[in-house]
Amino acid sequence: MAFVDFRNVWLAYNDELLAKGQFAVEDISLQLNEGEFIAIVGPSGCGKSTFMKLATGLKMPSKGSIAIGGKPVTGPLKISGMAFQAPSLLPWRTTLDNVLLPLEIVEPYRSNFKSKRAEYAEKARELLKSVGLAGYEDKFPWQLSGGMQQRASICRALVHEPRMLLLDEPFGALDAFTREELWCNLRDLQAAKKFNVILVTHDLRESVFLADTVYVMSKSPGRFVVQRKIDLPRPRDLEITYSAGFTDIVHELRAHIGVVRKAA
Repeated sequence: MAFVDFRNVWLAYNDELLAKGQFAVEDISLQLNEGEFIAIVGPSGCGKSTFMKLATGLKMPSKGSIAIGGKPVTGPLKISGMAFQAPSLLPWRTTLDNVLLPLEIVEPYRSNFKSKRAEYAEKARELLKSVGLAGYEDKFPWQLSGGMQQRASICRALVHEPRMLLLDEPFGALDAFTREELWCNLRDLQAAKKFNVILVTHDLRESVFLADTVYVMSKSPGRFVVQRKIDLPRPRDLEITYSAGFTDIVHELRAHIGVVRKAA
């Protein structure tokens, strides 16, 4: 059984648009195995973020069905974590306390948070250490660089050990060197923890470096028009991004997106 299972999913944002047949995404079918890493690329406004809302249960499909972890999606999922382009750390909380936030509000952790705070804090410290933030636990967001804030944001999304991580342009605002460092952080975390990842990005190099499969979406209403398996060996290091095989895949995806952008 697929861990993520979209079956002929359509979404209109309200009843009026549904009555007019105006959909944000249409006929999305997708089956992912547990531990799989996919990236979704496409032109702005094609429905990538809408897909993410469906995958987290923040939106229900107008037509079709979604099951994740073998259960129908009927509302917001507790087994997923999310990180966005803006880290959105709470400015009055330290790095450690920002990372601990999901454990304060998500069950079953919330009920035990006071009694197990020391245990949870140790887990958060280990996670921060794994992305190079040891020693920054007591710093506030304004004392961190943009890359450090994004690392903390990803730790916050992972601290409750979700089975699926959804990333919406998480590295788009960072400089090239910091972005590549975070690719490697994410690569290592996912290899160690084996959670599913759905990454929405405009960066084709990023998608090819990180993903098992890249999906290209059409213009709105969004649908998957290309599914490209990335058959590059793992673990991948940054040197592979300069190889002919890697570059060929990036150019191939760029050509597909060029066709999508020109489509009526």
